[in-house]
Amino acid sequence: MARKPGSSPQAIRNRAAKTAAVMASPSASALAPPKKRTSLAQFAREVRSEARKITWTTRRETWITSVMVAIMVVVAMVFFWLVDAGVSLSINQILKLASGG
Repeated sequence: MARKPGSSPQAIRNRAAKTAAVMASPSASALAPPKKRTSLAQFAREVRSEARKITWTTRRETWITSVMVAIMVVVAMVFFWLVDAGVSLSINQILKLASGG
């Protein structure tokens, strides 16, 4: 049976050494200098600029999504009710058989 390429003991040792070297080196975030603290005003400006990027759903989109959620809740409710009824019926039949009638 032929060996897979790279499965020799030397290749395995080389890969293990590379992995250990990567694991031992500090990450880039640990080497980065600490971030400069921003002022409260700068923070407020950044928050405001990010808030402007928010896109709100329309009334119609919200209504459609709410109806879809309600339909899925009803479908899930019926599914779990049927499964529960089936399991309950099965267990009752098994217990009747076990008790002798």
